[in-house]
Amino acid sequence: MKHRGRHRRRKQGRAVRAFLAGTALALTAAATMISASQATVGDNPGALEPLTRDADTRALRLQERLVPQATLDELASGMGKPVGVSAVLESADRSLRAASGCTAAERTALPVAPAATRAYCWDAADTRNWRAGAVTTSGDADDDGWWNDNRVLLSGWSQGTADRGPARVAFVDANDLGHLRYASALLVVPVDGGRDYRALTSRLTGMVWYQDKLLVTAADGLYVYDMNRVQRTTVDSVAVGRVADGWSAHGQRFVLPAVGSYRLTGTGTAPRLGAISLDRSTAPDSLVASEWTPADSERPARLWRYEFGTDPARPGLLATDATGAASAVEAYETEASGIGGLLSHRADGTDRSDWYLGRAPAATDRQGSLWRQDTEGAEATRCGSESAPRCWGVQAGPLSYWEATGEVWSQSGRALFAVPLTSIDRALG
Repeated sequence: MKHRGRHRRRKQGRAVRAFLAGTALALTAAATMISASQATVGDNPGALEPLTRDADTRALRLQERLVPQATLDELASGMGKPVGVSAVLESADRSLRAASGCTAAERTALPVAPAATRAYCWDAADTRNWRAGAVTTSGDADDDGWWNDNRVLLSGWSQGTADRGPARVAFVDANDLGHLRYASALLVVPVDGGRDYRALTSRLTGMVWYQDKLLVTAADGLYVYDMNRVQRTTVDSVAVGRVADGWSAHGQRFVLPAVGSYRLTGTGTAPRLGAISLDRSTAPDSLVASEWTPADSERPARLWRYEFGTDPARPGLLATDATGAASAVEAYETEASGIGGLLSHRADGTDRSDWYLGRAPAATDRQGSLWRQDTEGAEATRCGSESAPRCWGVQAGPLSYWEATGEVWSQSGRALFAVPLTSIDRALG
C-alpha cells in the first residue's frame, strides 16, 4: 500500500487549504431561487432513539467474505499486471463543466441554503442513462487528503433505474479544482476462479474509500475493492467479461474487480443498506450506515456504526471477530425517512456525535432537506421568508466530509458540489 501518511506534505496541504478557502461561487439566481410557498414544512424527525438491546443490533451484523488470493492472481494473469489510481487519472479525457457552464435546469438541483461554494456538472453525453449515487474522496482515503501525488474525487453511477444495470466509478482528477477531468472504471465481480468476471448489477447508494479499499453499497450488501488492483480492458464493446479477443467492460477502459464483500446475516429484520460514510472523529475510525426507506415512509429507519480494523495486515477492512463477523458498535432509530446522505461527526472535546441526514423530497416537495440529529433533538437548514426546511438539493445525494478542507461533497441530479461543514452548521435553524 502506497498511500501517504498522516503528517506528510504539510507545506502542500497548507497551500491547498488556502486555495480551497476562497469565496463562494456566484451561482445564478436560477440555482438558488425558491419561494416560501414552494418550501413545505417537513416532518421533524425528533431525537435519535438509542438501540441498546442485543435483539436490536443482531440484525446489523455483517459477515465478511474475501475473494481467494488465487482467484485474484488468476484474473491478473489473464488481464495483465494490475495498475493503480494514477493510471486511470492519466487517461482522463472527460471534463466536468464549471457552474457557469451548467444549464439552468442543472443549477436548480443545487441546494438553496447553504449555497454551494463549488459546483460542477457532468458530461451530459457520457452520463446519459446513468444515475449518480455515491461520492467519496481521497480525503477519506487518507486524512491529509492525498493519494500518492493526487487529490481525487470518486463518483459512483448506476445504469437504469432498478438493481439490474451495471455500476461504474468515475475517477476525477481534483488536483486543479478549476478544471476537473475524469475517466471511469466498471465495478465487477470475479467468477469462475478468476477466469472471468461479471458486472456488479446494482444501484449504488453509498461509497467510502478508506486506506487502499473502496467499500460500495449494493442491493445485497457491501462490496470491497482494492484501489491497487485496477485492471485495463482490451476490447471496447458492450459485453462484460472475457470475450473472443480479450476483455471487455461495457465500453469502459478499466475495471475494478471485487476482493471481498460483507453481507447482512444477523438474525431478526435486516435493513436494506442505504447511505454510508466515514467518520474520522472516532477512535478507531468508523463506518456509519443508514437504512433505506422511501421518502414518504412512516416506518422508522436505523442508523448504525462499525469500527474499522487496526491490523496492518488487513488495511481498509472492518474489525471482525474470529468468525469473520463485524458487529455494530452503536445504533439508533430515527423518524427520518428517505435518507440519501449520511454523516456522523464528533465535535472536538466531546463524546457526542452529530448525525447529518440528507432527506429526499416528499411527493409534494421540490427540494430535499438536511437535518442534524442527536439524542436530544433535530435541526434543519432553513431558507425563505418562512424559514422552511426544504432547502437541500432536489435529490438527497451522498455526503462525504473532506477533513483536510472542511468541505462536504455531494451530488444532486447531474451536479457535483461542495459546501463547508461550517456553513451547514450556521444554516441550521
